[in-house]
Amino acid sequence: MKILVAIKRVVDPGVRVHPLSDGSGMNIASARMSINPFCEIAIEEAVRLKEQGVATEVVVVSIGSLAVQEQLRSALALGADRALHINTESSLEPLAIAKVLHRLVMQEQPQLVLLGKQSIDGDHNQTGQMLAALCGYSQGTFASHIDCKADEVWVTRELDGGLQTLALTLPAVITTDLRLNQPRHPTMPNIMKARQKPLAVIPIADLSVNVQPRLQTLSVVAPKLRQQGVKVVSVADLVNKLRQEAKVL
Repeated sequence: MKILVAIKRVVDPGVRVHPLSDGSGMNIASARMSINPFCEIAIEEAVRLKEQGVATEVVVVSIGSLAVQEQLRSALALGADRALHINTESSLEPLAIAKVLHRLVMQEQPQLVLLGKQSIDGDHNQTGQMLAALCGYSQGTFASHIDCKADEVWVTRELDGGLQTLALTLPAVITTDLRLNQPRHPTMPNIMKARQKPLAVIPIADLSVNVQPRLQTLSVVAPKLRQQGVKVVSVADLVNKLRQEAKVL
């Protein structure tokens, strides 16, 4: 089984970012970057499936400028076998990303495609579902447990009312949730080995995919600061405060 894992370069979760002064976007020029946390979970699950003998090859792919090769090398250090860099300076929307990944799926022919359920910057939660629709593959979203059985993969996903288990016929697309696993940290020997693993660079123009944006960002502004709370010493004071705020006699 070949597994294709799509990852995204995002601002590190521990970094606080602010909008640019002109409102055109976020100021991330000097921010520390990392692999999207949900994508790390997808990498970890793919590597575990390979360690279990279920998968024979793990291929990671990322779309972006040359800077994404840092995250691709990190994925190789975590256990992926080879990497694909789709080179573009443009910021793609979820549908365009799904179209690019669809073209790669047609070329690579993986039996399983793993993605994080969403990225922590856009929070769209769309790419995996769109990719499954374009490929015509079965899909399991928000996976908290994955179990491969013969030509099926059983995906347990969390719902508001409990757990749901789906039996998906391969090939399939699965998006990963936080409770699926705990990603490992790369060891120094694996970091050194990752430098020698193959990383292919593919210009996005070579894929002949229409990635023209369909949305326009008008402005990006920071949310208004909440007013400081007020402590009260008794229930009576609380009721009086609520009446004053609501202008109730």
